Amino acid sequence: MTDELVTYRLEGRIAVLGLNRPDKRNAINEALIDQLRAAVLRAYDEADVGVLHGHGKNFCSGLDLAEALARAANQVQPARKGKRHSWHEVFDVIARGTVPWVAALHGGVLGGGLELATAAHLRVADESAFFGLPEAQRGIFVGGGGTVRIQRVVGYTVMADMMLTGRLLSAAEGEREHIVRYVVPAGQALAKAMELAAKIATNPHDTNWRITNLLPRINDVSHDDGLFMEYLSSNLQRSPQAAERLREFVEGRAAPLVAPTQKKD
Repeated sequence: MTDELVTYRLEGRIAVLGLNRPDKRNAINEALIDQLRAAVLRAYDEADVGVLHGHGKNFCSGLDLAEALARAANQVQPARKGKRHSWHEVFDVIARGTVPWVAALHGGVLGGGLELATAAHLRVADESAFFGLPEAQRGIFVGGGGTVRIQRVVGYTVMADMMLTGRLLSAAEGEREHIVRYVVPAGQALAKAMELAAKIATNPHDTNWRITNLLPRINDVSHDDGLFMEYLSSNLQRSPQAAERLREFVEGRAAPLVAPTQKKD
């Protein structure tokens, strides 16, 4: 067994992070959270895009229930001072950090695994993926930011159904409910995520930052405040890279947009 609970590799401008507790279905404990925090911060120093995936047969089965039981049975010494939930902190560092993240999902994406996945900005699933929130059946409640992130993605009724009944969603159902934007054949989620990450890495960093940080904040405020924030953003000084992109288009040097191929019934 390895102590490397989160693997890290750099492929060009892409940092690839892998949850690495396959014997525990990549269940999240505090040791994994600590390593995930360190890996994400390293990615911000070294990369322009990040990719999250899981080793083994599952992306992540959620909370390590053995650790949860120890806390519920008062076998874990609580912190002397109250502090922010470690999952909230780390998942926020992903969701509102300095680079976009793409999650490659397969197998079980359950509970805290779904909370982690929804911290990413884009999600790809292969056909083996399934999604669930089994906390109610374990006598607990979501605690990794799911009340905010998952509910904003799927809406209250879908999340309530998943929690109250224990319903599992297939990859196709996950696409329908907007959990994922892409569904690919089994075994191809990571390759597709890397393809998307490579495309994202060609955008100016400043633009990616606004998409991942400004856009969600505008979604949180009123209509008038959102337009005001957009106005402020549009009047900030543009990067030299942005000016060059605009010049390429005006001078006819930019690659043309190609309409998507229509799907046949």
